[in-house]
Amino acid sequence: MANVKFFGGSNMPLEMHKVRIIQKLNLPTIDRRLEAITEAGNNTFLLKNRDVFLDMLTDSGTNAMSDRQLAAMMTADDSYAGSETFFRLEAKLQDVFGMKHFLPAHQGRACESLVSQVLITEPDMIVPMNYHFTTAKAHISRMGARVEEIIIDEGLVAKSELNFKGNINPVTLQKMLKDNEGKIAFVRLEAGTNLIGGQPISMANIKEVSQICRVAGVWLVFDASLLADNLYFIKTKEEAYKNIEIKNIMREIGQLADVIYFSARKLGCARGGGICLNSDELMFKFRELIPLYEGFLTYGGMSVREMEALTVGLEETCDIDMIAQAPQFIGHMVDKFTALSIPVVTPAGGLGCHLNASEFLSHIPQERYTAGALAAALYIVSGVRGMERGTLSEQRNPDGSEPLAHMELVRLALPRRVFTLSQVEYVLDRVNWLYQNRELIGGLKFVEEPKILRFFFGRLAPDSDWQSKLVAKFKADFGDSL
Repeated sequence: MANVKFFGGSNMPLEMHKVRIIQKLNLPTIDRRLEAITEAGNNTFLLKNRDVFLDMLTDSGTNAMSDRQLAAMMTADDSYAGSETFFRLEAKLQDVFGMKHFLPAHQGRACESLVSQVLITEPDMIVPMNYHFTTAKAHISRMGARVEEIIIDEGLVAKSELNFKGNINPVTLQKMLKDNEGKIAFVRLEAGTNLIGGQPISMANIKEVSQICRVAGVWLVFDASLLADNLYFIKTKEEAYKNIEIKNIMREIGQLADVIYFSARKLGCARGGGICLNSDELMFKFRELIPLYEGFLTYGGMSVREMEALTVGLEETCDIDMIAQAPQFIGHMVDKFTALSIPVVTPAGGLGCHLNASEFLSHIPQERYTAGALAAALYIVSGVRGMERGTLSEQRNPDGSEPLAHMELVRLALPRRVFTLSQVEYVLDRVNWLYQNRELIGGLKFVEEPKILRFFFGRLAPDSDWQSKLVAKFKADFGDSL
Protein backbone atom coordinates (compact mmCIF):
# COMPACT_ATOMS: atom_id res chain seq x y z
CA MET A 1 0.00 0.00 0.00
CA ALA A 2 1.46 3.32 -1.05
CA ASN A 3 2.34 5.65 1.83
CA VAL A 4 2.32 9.05 0.15
CA LYS A 5 2.53 12.28 2.14
CA PHE A 6 1.75 15.66 0.61
CA PHE A 7 4.17 18.55 1.18
CA GLY A 8 1.29 20.99 1.58
CA GLY A 9 -0.20 18.93 4.41
CA SER A 10 -3.21 17.64 2.48
CA ASN A 11 -4.68 14.34 3.58
CA MET A 12 -6.41 12.54 0.73
CA PRO A 13 -6.39 9.12 -0.90
CA LEU A 14 -4.13 8.70 -3.92
CA GLU A 15 -5.35 6.44 -6.71
CA MET A 16 -2.81 3.73 -7.57
CA HIS A 17 -4.23 3.28 -11.07
CA LYS A 18 -4.81 5.37 -14.18
CA VAL A 19 -7.96 5.67 -16.29
CA ARG A 20 -7.69 4.11 -19.76
CA ILE A 21 -11.33 3.62 -20.80
CA ILE A 22 -14.12 6.08 -19.95
CA GLN A 23 -17.91 6.22 -20.13
CA LYS A 24 -19.68 9.52 -20.69
CA LEU A 25 -21.98 10.71 -17.90
CA ASN A 26 -25.13 12.79 -18.10
CA LEU A 27 -26.39 15.24 -15.45
CA PRO A 28 -30.11 15.95 -16.05
CA THR A 29 -31.67 19.22 -14.90
CA ILE A 30 -33.35 19.28 -11.51
CA ASP A 31 -36.78 19.49 -13.19
CA ARG A 32 -36.04 16.27 -15.07
CA ARG A 33 -34.72 14.66 -11.90
CA LEU A 34 -37.99 15.41 -10.11
CA GLU A 35 -39.91 13.88 -13.03
CA ALA A 36 -37.62 10.84 -13.06
CA ILE A 37 -37.93 10.04 -9.35
CA THR A 38 -41.71 10.44 -9.63
CA GLU A 39 -41.80 8.04 -12.59
CA ALA A 40 -39.68 5.62 -10.53
CA GLY A 41 -42.12 5.64 -7.64
CA ASN A 42 -39.52 7.32 -5.41
CA ASN A 43 -37.54 4.08 -5.52
CA THR A 44 -33.96 4.61 -6.68
CA PHE A 45 -33.85 1.01 -7.94
CA LEU A 46 -36.46 1.93 -10.55
CA LEU A 47 -34.59 4.93 -11.95
CA LYS A 48 -33.33 4.58 -15.51
CA ASN A 49 -29.58 4.94 -15.69
CA ARG A 50 -29.96 7.60 -18.39
CA ASP A 51 -31.36 9.84 -15.62
CA VAL A 52 -28.52 9.12 -13.15
CA PHE A 53 -25.35 11.21 -12.89
CA LEU A 54 -23.29 9.28 -10.32
CA ASP A 55 -24.55 5.77 -9.66
CA MET A 56 -23.75 4.98 -6.03
CA LEU A 57 -26.55 2.45 -5.66
CA THR A 58 -24.22 -0.52 -5.25
CA ASP A 59 -20.81 -2.01 -5.98
CA SER A 60 -22.47 -5.20 -7.25
CA GLY A 61 -21.33 -5.74 -10.83
CA THR A 62 -20.34 -2.07 -11.18
CA ASN A 63 -16.63 -2.23 -10.28
CA ALA A 64 -14.18 -1.25 -13.00
CA MET A 65 -12.23 -4.13 -14.51
CA SER A 66 -8.48 -3.91 -14.98
CA ASP A 67 -6.69 -4.12 -18.32
CA ARG A 68 -5.53 -7.62 -17.35
CA GLN A 69 -9.11 -8.72 -16.73
CA LEU A 70 -10.31 -7.38 -20.07
CA ALA A 71 -7.42 -9.08 -21.86
CA ALA A 72 -8.13 -12.39 -20.07
CA MET A 73 -11.73 -12.36 -21.35
CA MET A 74 -10.39 -12.89 -24.88
CA THR A 75 -8.76 -16.20 -23.89
CA ALA A 76 -11.97 -17.89 -22.71
CA ASP A 77 -12.73 -21.48 -23.67
CA ASP A 78 -16.44 -21.52 -24.50
CA SER A 79 -16.95 -25.28 -24.27
CA TYR A 80 -20.22 -26.19 -22.56
CA ALA A 81 -18.57 -28.96 -20.51
CA GLY A 82 -14.99 -29.36 -19.33
CA SER A 83 -13.91 -25.82 -20.26
CA GLU A 84 -10.29 -24.93 -19.52
CA THR A 85 -11.64 -21.59 -18.29
CA PHE A 86 -13.38 -23.38 -15.43
CA PHE A 87 -10.25 -25.27 -14.42
CA ARG A 88 -8.23 -22.04 -14.34
CA LEU A 89 -10.84 -20.45 -12.06
CA GLU A 90 -11.07 -23.55 -9.90
CA ALA A 91 -7.28 -23.61 -9.46
CA LYS A 92 -7.22 -19.92 -8.48
CA LEU A 93 -9.95 -20.38 -5.85
CA GLN A 94 -8.19 -23.47 -4.47
CA ASP A 95 -5.04 -21.36 -4.28
CA VAL A 96 -6.53 -18.34 -2.49
CA PHE A 97 -8.87 -20.16 -0.08
CA GLY A 98 -7.05 -23.49 0.20
CA MET A 99 -10.35 -25.38 -0.11
CA LYS A 100 -10.76 -28.56 -2.15
CA HIS A 101 -14.02 -28.05 -4.02
CA PHE A 102 -15.47 -25.21 -6.08
CA LEU A 103 -19.01 -25.16 -7.49
CA PRO A 104 -19.96 -22.26 -9.81
CA ALA A 105 -23.20 -20.27 -9.62
CA HIS A 106 -24.48 -17.27 -11.52
CA GLN A 107 -24.28 -14.90 -8.53
CA GLY A 108 -24.32 -14.65 -4.74
CA ARG A 109 -28.05 -15.02 -4.14
CA ALA A 110 -28.01 -18.27 -6.12
CA CYS A 111 -25.42 -19.52 -3.62
CA GLU A 112 -27.69 -18.41 -0.77
CA SER A 113 -30.52 -20.43 -2.27
CA LEU A 114 -28.36 -23.56 -2.61
CA VAL A 115 -26.94 -23.24 0.91
CA SER A 116 -30.42 -22.89 2.37
CA GLN A 117 -31.82 -25.84 0.41
CA VAL A 118 -28.97 -28.17 1.42
CA LEU A 119 -28.40 -27.18 5.05
CA ILE A 120 -31.95 -26.45 6.24
CA THR A 121 -33.20 -30.01 6.59
CA GLU A 122 -36.39 -29.50 8.60
CA PRO A 123 -38.85 -26.70 9.49
CA ASP A 124 -38.26 -24.28 12.36
CA MET A 125 -34.47 -24.55 12.26
CA ILE A 126 -32.36 -21.57 13.34
CA VAL A 127 -29.59 -19.74 11.49
CA PRO A 128 -27.53 -17.53 13.85
CA MET A 129 -25.53 -14.80 12.13
CA ASN A 130 -23.87 -11.47 12.78
CA TYR A 131 -26.47 -9.69 10.62
CA HIS A 132 -28.81 -10.62 7.80
CA PHE A 133 -28.65 -9.67 4.17
CA THR A 134 -32.00 -9.20 2.44
CA THR A 135 -31.82 -12.10 -0.01
CA ALA A 136 -30.03 -14.42 2.43
CA LYS A 137 -32.83 -13.93 4.94
CA ALA A 138 -35.49 -14.42 2.26
CA HIS A 139 -34.02 -17.77 1.20
CA ILE A 140 -33.69 -18.95 4.81
CA SER A 141 -37.28 -17.91 5.59
CA ARG A 142 -38.55 -19.59 2.42
CA MET A 143 -37.17 -22.89 3.70
CA GLY A 144 -39.07 -22.49 7.00
CA ALA A 145 -36.10 -21.52 9.17
CA ARG A 146 -35.57 -18.30 11.08
CA VAL A 147 -32.68 -15.87 11.34
CA GLU A 148 -31.22 -14.92 14.73
CA GLU A 149 -28.95 -11.87 14.65
CA ILE A 150 -26.32 -11.95 17.38
CA ILE A 151 -24.04 -9.11 16.39
CA ILE A 152 -22.20 -7.33 19.21
CA ASP A 153 -24.18 -4.46 20.72
CA GLU A 154 -21.94 -1.80 19.20
CA GLY A 155 -22.71 -3.09 15.72
CA LEU A 156 -26.10 -1.37 15.94
CA VAL A 157 -24.66 1.95 17.13
CA ALA A 158 -24.16 4.38 14.25
CA LYS A 159 -21.40 6.47 15.80
CA SER A 160 -18.52 4.53 17.33
CA GLU A 161 -14.75 4.14 17.38
CA LEU A 162 -14.73 0.33 17.43
CA ASN A 163 -12.89 -1.06 14.40
CA PHE A 164 -14.79 -4.34 14.02
CA LYS A 165 -18.48 -3.65 14.61
CA GLY A 166 -19.51 -6.61 12.47
CA ASN A 167 -18.38 -9.23 15.00
CA ILE A 168 -20.67 -11.93 16.33
CA ASN A 169 -21.16 -11.99 20.10
CA PRO A 170 -19.40 -15.29 20.96
CA VAL A 171 -21.06 -15.66 24.38
CA THR A 172 -24.52 -15.34 22.85
CA LEU A 173 -23.58 -17.75 20.07
CA GLN A 174 -22.33 -20.38 22.50
CA LYS A 175 -25.51 -20.16 24.56
CA MET A 176 -27.72 -20.28 21.46
CA LEU A 177 -26.02 -23.42 20.16
CA LYS A 178 -26.30 -25.10 23.56
CA ASP A 179 -29.96 -24.15 24.10
CA ASN A 180 -30.98 -25.21 20.58
CA GLU A 181 -28.96 -28.36 20.05
CA GLY A 182 -30.12 -30.18 16.92
CA LYS A 183 -32.05 -27.15 15.65
CA ILE A 184 -29.16 -25.11 14.24
CA ALA A 185 -29.01 -25.36 10.44
CA PHE A 186 -25.73 -23.47 10.19
CA VAL A 187 -24.02 -20.34 11.48
CA ARG A 188 -23.57 -17.56 8.91
CA LEU A 189 -20.82 -14.95 9.07
CA GLU A 190 -21.03 -11.99 6.68
CA ALA A 191 -17.67 -10.37 5.99
CA GLY A 192 -18.83 -6.79 6.14
CA THR A 193 -22.38 -6.21 7.37
CA ASN A 194 -24.07 -4.91 4.23
CA LEU A 195 -27.22 -3.45 5.82
CA ILE A 196 -25.64 -1.68 8.78
CA GLY A 197 -22.74 0.26 7.41
CA GLY A 198 -20.42 -2.30 5.82
CA GLN A 199 -18.77 -2.88 9.19
CA PRO A 200 -16.06 -5.57 9.13
CA ILE A 201 -15.41 -8.65 11.25
CA SER A 202 -12.04 -9.34 12.83
CA MET A 203 -9.94 -12.43 12.24
CA ALA A 204 -9.97 -12.98 16.00
CA ASN A 205 -13.77 -13.18 15.89
CA ILE A 206 -13.73 -15.54 12.89
CA LYS A 207 -11.36 -17.84 14.81
CA GLU A 208 -13.50 -17.78 17.94
CA VAL A 209 -16.74 -18.44 16.02
CA SER A 210 -15.08 -21.26 14.08
CA GLN A 211 -13.91 -22.94 17.28
CA ILE A 212 -17.38 -22.66 18.86
CA CYS A 213 -19.00 -24.16 15.76
CA ARG A 214 -16.57 -27.07 15.56
CA VAL A 215 -16.99 -27.97 19.20
CA ALA A 216 -20.78 -27.91 18.70
CA GLY A 217 -20.62 -29.82 15.41
CA VAL A 218 -22.33 -27.03 13.45
CA TRP A 219 -21.45 -25.88 9.93
CA LEU A 220 -19.89 -22.41 9.64
CA VAL A 221 -20.93 -20.67 6.40
CA PHE A 222 -18.94 -17.59 5.40
CA ASP A 223 -20.39 -14.98 3.01
CA ALA A 224 -17.27 -13.59 1.34
CA SER A 225 -19.02 -11.23 -1.09
CA LEU A 226 -17.59 -8.15 0.67
CA LEU A 227 -14.36 -9.86 1.66
CA ALA A 228 -12.04 -7.50 -0.25
CA ASP A 229 -12.86 -4.54 2.02
CA ASN A 230 -12.78 -6.78 5.08
CA LEU A 231 -9.29 -8.01 4.15
CA TYR A 232 -8.11 -4.40 4.06
CA PHE A 233 -9.44 -3.79 7.58
CA ILE A 234 -7.90 -6.99 8.97
CA LYS A 235 -4.58 -6.06 7.38
CA THR A 236 -4.57 -2.43 8.59
CA LYS A 237 -6.53 -2.54 11.88
CA GLU A 238 -5.70 -5.91 13.42
CA GLU A 239 -2.20 -5.80 14.92
CA ALA A 240 -1.49 -9.52 14.50
CA TYR A 241 -2.04 -9.28 10.71
CA LYS A 242 -0.19 -6.11 9.77
CA ASN A 243 2.75 -8.11 8.41
CA ILE A 244 0.72 -10.97 6.93
CA GLU A 245 0.19 -11.18 3.17
CA ILE A 246 -3.40 -10.76 1.94
CA LYS A 247 -3.33 -14.17 0.28
CA ASN A 248 -2.35 -15.82 3.56
CA ILE A 249 -5.21 -14.08 5.35
CA MET A 250 -7.61 -15.47 2.74
CA ARG A 251 -6.19 -18.98 3.14
CA GLU A 252 -6.59 -18.77 6.90
CA ILE A 253 -10.26 -17.87 6.49
CA GLY A 254 -10.58 -20.90 4.20
CA GLN A 255 -9.23 -23.11 6.99
CA LEU A 256 -11.71 -21.70 9.52
CA ALA A 257 -14.93 -21.94 7.49
CA ASP A 258 -16.77 -25.04 6.31
CA VAL A 259 -18.46 -23.31 3.37
CA ILE A 260 -17.45 -20.07 1.65
CA TYR A 261 -19.82 -18.53 -0.88
CA PHE A 262 -19.50 -15.25 -2.71
CA SER A 263 -20.89 -12.93 -5.31
CA ALA A 264 -18.23 -12.25 -7.93
CA ARG A 265 -20.17 -9.10 -8.75
CA LYS A 266 -18.36 -7.83 -5.66
CA LEU A 267 -15.42 -10.13 -4.90
CA GLY A 268 -13.22 -10.32 -7.98
CA CYS A 269 -14.84 -7.45 -9.92
CA ALA A 270 -16.58 -9.70 -12.46
CA ARG A 271 -20.09 -11.20 -12.64
CA GLY A 272 -20.87 -14.61 -11.22
CA GLY A 273 -20.42 -16.44 -7.96
CA GLY A 274 -19.60 -19.74 -6.37
CA ILE A 275 -19.33 -22.02 -3.38
CA CYS A 276 -16.04 -23.32 -1.97
CA LEU A 277 -15.83 -26.13 0.57
CA ASN A 278 -13.76 -29.11 1.76
CA SER A 279 -16.45 -31.61 2.76
CA ASP A 280 -17.07 -34.33 0.19
CA GLU A 281 -20.43 -35.02 1.85
CA LEU A 282 -21.65 -31.46 1.37
CA MET A 283 -20.10 -31.13 -2.08
CA PHE A 284 -22.14 -34.09 -3.39
CA LYS A 285 -25.34 -32.54 -1.99
CA PHE A 286 -24.64 -29.14 -3.57
CA ARG A 287 -23.48 -30.70 -6.83
CA GLU A 288 -26.87 -32.31 -7.45
CA LEU A 289 -28.52 -28.86 -7.49
CA ILE A 290 -26.05 -26.99 -9.72
CA PRO A 291 -27.25 -28.43 -13.08
CA LEU A 292 -30.85 -28.13 -11.93
CA TYR A 293 -30.75 -24.43 -11.01
CA GLU A 294 -27.55 -22.95 -12.44
CA GLY A 295 -26.01 -24.79 -15.39
CA PHE A 296 -23.43 -27.47 -16.01
CA LEU A 297 -20.78 -28.02 -13.34
CA THR A 298 -18.08 -26.24 -15.32
CA TYR A 299 -19.89 -22.96 -15.86
CA GLY A 300 -22.80 -22.75 -13.40
CA GLY A 301 -24.68 -20.01 -15.23
CA MET A 302 -21.62 -17.79 -15.67
CA SER A 303 -20.26 -16.49 -18.95
CA VAL A 304 -16.83 -18.04 -19.56
CA ARG A 305 -15.50 -14.56 -20.34
CA GLU A 306 -16.60 -13.37 -16.91
CA MET A 307 -14.96 -16.48 -15.40
CA GLU A 308 -11.63 -15.57 -16.98
CA ALA A 309 -11.98 -12.02 -15.67
CA LEU A 310 -12.83 -13.39 -12.23
CA THR A 311 -9.69 -15.54 -12.16
CA VAL A 312 -7.57 -12.43 -12.68
CA GLY A 313 -9.76 -10.38 -10.32
CA LEU A 314 -9.19 -12.86 -7.47
CA GLU A 315 -5.46 -12.59 -8.05
CA GLU A 316 -5.71 -8.79 -7.97
CA THR A 317 -7.68 -9.01 -4.70
CA CYS A 318 -4.40 -10.12 -3.12
CA ASP A 319 -2.92 -6.69 -4.01
CA ILE A 320 -3.24 -4.24 -1.10
CA ASP A 321 -3.25 -1.25 -3.48
CA MET A 322 -6.31 -2.67 -5.21
CA ILE A 323 -8.36 -3.51 -2.12
CA ALA A 324 -7.36 -0.27 -0.36
CA GLN A 325 -8.87 2.08 -2.92
CA ALA A 326 -12.56 1.81 -1.97
CA PRO A 327 -12.07 1.87 1.84
CA GLN A 328 -9.76 4.89 1.51
CA PHE A 329 -12.29 6.79 -0.60
CA ILE A 330 -15.03 5.86 1.88
CA GLY A 331 -12.83 7.00 4.77
CA HIS A 332 -12.24 10.32 2.97
CA MET A 333 -15.98 10.89 2.62
CA VAL A 334 -16.69 9.95 6.24
CA ASP A 335 -13.97 12.32 7.49
CA LYS A 336 -15.30 15.19 5.39
CA PHE A 337 -18.92 14.63 6.46
CA THR A 338 -17.87 14.36 10.10
CA ALA A 339 -16.03 17.69 9.84
CA LEU A 340 -19.27 19.21 8.51
CA SER A 341 -21.26 17.65 11.41
CA ILE A 342 -23.29 15.60 8.92
CA PRO A 343 -24.34 12.31 10.57
CA VAL A 344 -22.69 9.22 9.06
CA VAL A 345 -21.85 5.74 10.29
CA THR A 346 -18.45 5.62 11.97
CA PRO A 347 -15.88 4.30 11.76
CA ALA A 348 -15.79 4.22 7.98
CA GLY A 349 -16.54 0.70 6.82
CA GLY A 350 -16.55 -1.00 3.44
CA LEU A 351 -18.91 -0.90 0.45
CA GLY A 352 -19.81 2.78 0.77
CA CYS A 353 -20.28 5.86 2.92
CA HIS A 354 -23.49 5.51 4.94
CA LEU A 355 -25.56 8.57 5.83
CA ASN A 356 -27.39 8.14 9.14
CA ALA A 357 -30.88 9.06 8.00
CA SER A 358 -32.41 8.72 11.47
CA GLU A 359 -30.30 11.63 12.68
CA PHE A 360 -30.19 13.49 9.35
CA LEU A 361 -34.02 13.53 9.20
CA SER A 362 -34.93 13.20 12.86
CA HIS A 363 -38.35 14.74 12.16
CA ILE A 364 -39.44 11.85 9.91
CA PRO A 365 -40.66 8.68 11.67
CA GLN A 366 -39.46 5.29 10.43
CA GLU A 367 -43.03 4.43 9.42
CA ARG A 368 -42.61 7.14 6.75
CA TYR A 369 -39.43 5.45 5.46
CA THR A 370 -36.82 7.92 6.64
CA ALA A 371 -33.93 6.51 4.61
CA GLY A 372 -36.05 6.10 1.50
CA ALA A 373 -37.08 9.76 1.71
CA LEU A 374 -33.45 10.85 2.08
CA ALA A 375 -32.39 8.75 -0.92
CA ALA A 376 -35.12 10.33 -3.06
CA ALA A 377 -34.25 13.85 -1.87
CA LEU A 378 -30.55 13.34 -2.56
CA TYR A 379 -31.28 12.20 -6.10
CA ILE A 380 -33.47 15.23 -6.74
CA VAL A 381 -30.81 17.75 -5.67
CA SER A 382 -27.78 15.97 -7.16
CA GLY A 383 -28.56 13.22 -9.66
CA VAL A 384 -26.69 10.86 -7.32
CA ARG A 385 -28.36 7.48 -6.89
CA GLY A 386 -27.86 6.00 -3.42
CA MET A 387 -29.54 3.00 -1.82
CA GLU A 388 -32.00 2.91 1.06
CA ARG A 389 -30.87 0.54 3.82
CA GLY A 390 -33.57 0.80 6.45
CA THR A 391 -37.21 -0.08 7.12
CA LEU A 392 -38.03 0.00 3.41
CA SER A 393 -35.53 -2.86 2.98
CA GLU A 394 -37.43 -5.01 5.48
CA GLN A 395 -40.71 -6.76 4.68
CA ARG A 396 -43.95 -6.86 6.61
CA ASN A 397 -44.63 -9.50 9.24
CA PRO A 398 -47.28 -12.15 8.41
CA ASP A 399 -49.79 -10.18 10.49
CA GLY A 400 -49.22 -7.07 8.38
CA SER A 401 -47.29 -5.12 11.01
CA GLU A 402 -44.24 -3.12 9.99
CA PRO A 403 -40.89 -4.29 11.45
CA LEU A 404 -38.78 -1.19 12.01
CA ALA A 405 -35.15 -1.56 10.96
CA HIS A 406 -32.35 -1.30 13.52
CA MET A 407 -30.84 1.55 11.49
CA GLU A 408 -32.02 3.95 8.80
CA LEU A 409 -29.15 4.46 6.36
CA VAL A 410 -28.57 5.75 2.86
CA ARG A 411 -25.61 4.00 1.30
CA LEU A 412 -23.42 5.89 -1.14
CA ALA A 413 -21.56 2.94 -2.64
CA LEU A 414 -18.08 3.46 -4.05
CA PRO A 415 -17.41 0.79 -6.67
CA ARG A 416 -13.71 0.10 -7.11
CA ARG A 417 -11.75 2.35 -9.46
CA VAL A 418 -14.89 4.07 -10.81
CA PHE A 419 -15.23 7.57 -9.34
CA THR A 420 -12.74 10.45 -9.13
CA LEU A 421 -12.15 12.68 -6.13
CA SER A 422 -13.79 15.64 -7.93
CA GLN A 423 -16.97 13.57 -8.23
CA VAL A 424 -16.73 12.68 -4.55
CA GLU A 425 -16.38 16.39 -3.77
CA TYR A 426 -19.56 17.09 -5.76
CA VAL A 427 -21.44 14.53 -3.64
CA LEU A 428 -20.08 16.09 -0.44
CA ASP A 429 -21.26 19.53 -1.57
CA ARG A 430 -24.81 18.43 -2.49
CA VAL A 431 -25.26 16.40 0.69
CA ASN A 432 -24.06 19.38 2.71
CA TRP A 433 -26.63 21.65 1.00
CA LEU A 434 -29.34 19.05 1.61
CA TYR A 435 -28.44 18.80 5.28
CA GLN A 436 -28.71 22.58 5.66
CA ASN A 437 -32.21 22.36 4.12
CA ARG A 438 -33.28 19.06 5.69
CA GLU A 439 -36.42 20.52 7.27
CA LEU A 440 -37.93 20.71 3.76
CA ILE A 441 -37.82 16.92 3.34
CA GLY A 442 -40.93 14.89 4.17
CA GLY A 443 -41.77 11.21 4.26
CA LEU A 444 -42.97 8.56 1.82
CA LYS A 445 -45.89 6.15 1.69
CA PHE A 446 -46.40 2.98 -0.32
CA VAL A 447 -48.70 3.02 -3.34
CA GLU A 448 -47.57 -0.39 -4.62
CA GLU A 449 -46.05 -2.81 -2.08
CA PRO A 450 -44.80 -6.28 -3.10
CA LYS A 451 -44.84 -8.95 -0.41
CA ILE A 452 -41.24 -10.07 -0.95
CA LEU A 453 -38.17 -7.85 -1.41
CA ARG A 454 -40.35 -4.78 -1.73
CA PHE A 455 -37.36 -2.44 -1.82
CA PHE A 456 -36.44 -3.75 -5.28
CA PHE A 457 -39.64 -2.84 -7.11
CA GLY A 458 -42.11 -1.25 -4.70
CA ARG A 459 -43.45 2.20 -5.56
CA LEU A 460 -43.99 5.10 -3.16
CA ALA A 461 -45.27 8.66 -3.18
CA PRO A 462 -44.36 11.71 -1.07
CA ASP A 463 -46.70 12.32 1.87
CA SER A 464 -46.95 16.05 0.99
CA ASP A 465 -45.71 18.53 -1.64
CA TRP A 466 -42.25 18.58 -0.02
CA GLN A 467 -40.42 17.63 -3.21
CA SER A 468 -41.61 20.65 -5.19
CA LYS A 469 -40.61 22.90 -2.25
CA LEU A 470 -37.16 21.30 -2.22
CA VAL A 471 -36.77 22.00 -5.94
CA ALA A 472 -37.86 25.63 -5.47
CA LYS A 473 -35.25 26.16 -2.74
CA PHE A 474 -32.55 24.54 -4.87
CA LYS A 475 -33.33 26.87 -7.77
CA ALA A 476 -33.30 29.89 -5.43
CA ASP A 477 -29.82 28.94 -4.20
CA PHE A 478 -28.21 27.58 -7.38
CA GLY A 479 -29.99 29.48 -10.15
CA ASP A 480 -29.61 27.72 -13.50
CA SER A 481 -26.94 25.34 -12.23
CA LEU A 482 -27.73 21.69 -12.89
